[in-house]
Amino acid sequence: MTQKTAQGTAYQLYGNPGSPAIVFIHGLGLTRQTWEEFIPAFQDDYFVILYDLCGHGESALPAETPSLRVLSDQLAELLAFLEVETAHLVGFSLGGMINRRFAMDRPHQVASLAILNSPHERDEKQQQLVEQRAKDTSDGGAAATIETTLERWFTNAFREQNPEKTDWVRQTVLTNHPANYANHRFVLANGVLELIRPVPPITAPSLVMTCENDTGSNVDMSQAIASEIEGSQLLIVPDLQHLDLIERPDLFIAPLQKFLNNLP
Repeated sequence: MTQKTAQGTAYQLYGNPGSPAIVFIHGLGLTRQTWEEFIPAFQDDYFVILYDLCGHGESALPAETPSLRVLSDQLAELLAFLEVETAHLVGFSLGGMINRRFAMDRPHQVASLAILNSPHERDEKQQQLVEQRAKDTSDGGAAATIETTLERWFTNAFREQNPEKTDWVRQTVLTNHPANYANHRFVLANGVLELIRPVPPITAPSLVMTCENDTGSNVDMSQAIASEIEGSQLLIVPDLQHLDLIERPDLFIAPLQKFLNNLP
């Protein structure tokens, strides 16, 4: 059942509130439903928390222009509302930027991080490209870039064989509030600058994953993220692209369970 905080953040809970908390943070333009196939794998052992980012899904629009700090504060407000002191934070794409920002701001509240298909330092050409995509979205709305986005997110085979899931992602992105979506896309484009060689350093046990053919959150970026978090684990999933946790959730669920089970 969907519930809301006093600040308007929509969330759902699964499992036992007495178990360790795990929060799943979705990516740009998506909703908490991104994680629906992860719920059965974690609800027996964890207090599972899913929520919608500011202005996404059923959450209220942010009171100020989105930034990583605003999105980190949203997560902090949710945990405070639920009286959760510490949590494992699993973030996909923009979500993997939010959980890193949160770990820098509030390290005492982080049990561990899973940073999945998340961008990091780009070369000049890559940065210009992602900024242009953000501008195109601002000028023409999500519809201006959605088809090329889907081509980058899913393999051709998946799009051909799973039109219903592809269409769910398409429609979810297209139903976003245009200005809010554009503002979050600028966060995705420029927020990485505050995460490069993080100060203070991130000290939480961390799992960093991406896919071999993810062009926007590529292997070099994940290697860099892992190199900047002492003791972190790095795993590259072969062949797939960006939205692999929908295309092949099993390839993420199993490593994530293993990572969590092996924590001290």
